[in-house]
Amino acid sequence: MWIDPIVEELHRWREAHAARFHQDLWAMVADLREVEREWPAPKVAPPPVRQEPRAETLP
Repeated sequence: MWIDPIVEELHRWREAHAARFHQDLWAMVADLREVEREWPAPKVAPPPVRQEPRAETLP
């Protein structure tokens, strides 16, 4: 089986981050929100997705 080095690095980072907070999900989320709040790059919201009306709702 092929192992993607980028995915492996992501898994290592995730495990290290979880260990820093003793696997406490609420603490990990709070930390990530703080990182996001302080991130210098601009935040870009994706455009809204237009949903077409269903056939059964059309007159």
